[in-house]
Formats: sequence, C-alpha cells, structure tokens
Amino acid sequence: MGFVELFLIAIGLSMDAFAVSVCKGLCMKRLNVRQALIIGLFFGIFQAGMPLIGWFLGKQFESFITPIDHWIAFALLAFIGAKMLFDAFREDDEALVCPADGKLDYRELVMLAIATSIDALAVGITFAFLQVSIVPAVCLIGATTFVLSVVGVVLGHRVGARYEKAASIIGGVVLILIGLKILLEHLGYIG
Repeated sequence: MGFVELFLIAIGLSMDAFAVSVCKGLCMKRLNVRQALIIGLFFGIFQAGMPLIGWFLGKQFESFITPIDHWIAFALLAFIGAKMLFDAFREDDEALVCPADGKLDYRELVMLAIATSIDALAVGITFAFLQVSIVPAVCLIGATTFVLSVVGVVLGHRVGARYEKAASIIGGVVLILIGLKILLEHLGYIG
C-alpha cells in the first residue's frame, strides 16, 4: 500500500474526529489554542492507537471485532449525542455541554476519541493482513487526524461561538448522524 492510499485512509478515518472537533469549536466563546491542541492530541493519539491495537490483534480476533465495530461506534456516538441534546433542552444552563467556564471534559473527550476511532481498529486488522508497515501508517493517521481536528476546532469556533444552546443541539445531532452513518455503511445501506 502506497503513501497516497495511506493518506486517503488517514483522511477518511479523520473525518469523524474533524466533525466532532467542529462541534467542540462551536462551544468556545474565545478560541483557546491550548484546548484545540489538546482536542487534536486526543483524537490523533486514539486514531493512531486503534490501528496499532488492530495490527497486534490481527487474525486472532478479526471475527469478533469486525462484525460489531459499527455497533460500538454507533452506541457511543448516539449516547453522547443524545446527552448533548438532553443537556441543551434542560432548564439548567449549567448542564449544557458547552460549559460556561470553558473547561474541557476529559472523560467526554476520551469517549468521543474512542467512538470516532473504533473503525480504525478494523483498519489496523486489515493492515496486518496486507503487510502494511505499521509505524509509518499509524504516524500518518495520527498526524492527519491531529491537524484536521485542530482545524475543525478553529472552523467551529469561527462559525458561532456565541450560540451555546444551538451548538449543543447541532453537536448532538451531528454525533448521532455520524454514528448512524457508520452503522448504515457497515450494514451496507450506504456506500
């Protein structure tokens, strides 16, 4: 597998993290470069780590992981998206996903990073069978995801940092749609 193919895979794997990063940027009243870099690191590390784990699992667990990866991603994204929607419509503004203090919720970031990178686990299993050199591949995937995630935060911030409730609603809907897209792709309903 050549560089161009690996780069296209990296971009494809990064798209979910990019979309979630846009949602995170929507929540920022002021662009926080440190938080953008942290978000990029979370997504980049998980997006690089999952294919590495998949590589090591290889043939041993392929039959168990590949059939359910889409269900895991869908469940996590739908849960987080539904929570964002629920919080957006609660009377208590403190419960909004876009916190007034602007702090990152690291537990939520971990869940989002796992949910958006679960497909990369299956890609790693595929890499094991295709004899792909894993170190350059995961470095490229991680770096691409990092860059696109930081860009996503910046773009999200510029779109509307003043609309916290709308950001939570949009973010929740986007996460649910991403999860649904992953599920429908794996079930063969969309290509």
